[in-house]
Amino acid sequence: MVAPTTILKVRLPRELAAELQQLAEQSGHSKSYYARLAIARFLERRADDFRAIAALERAKASSATLEEARRELGLDG
Repeated sequence: MVAPTTILKVRLPRELAAELQQLAEQSGHSKSYYARLAIARFLERRADDFRAIAALERAKASSATLEEARRELGLDG
């Protein structure tokens, strides 16, 4: 079964649209494929940013050490 989708219109500067078109033609993937990929990666990074900010705020509030904050963020390796 195919997951439900929705249509999103995006206005791009001509140069960016041309670059996206060229990438799609060269790769065999659609422009929509690259738009979905870019949006998904952006949202993942934003979620990571929010988790990091929340961890730092908790560390400040609890007087946690830098090492504890790094461990909570998974940066201890």
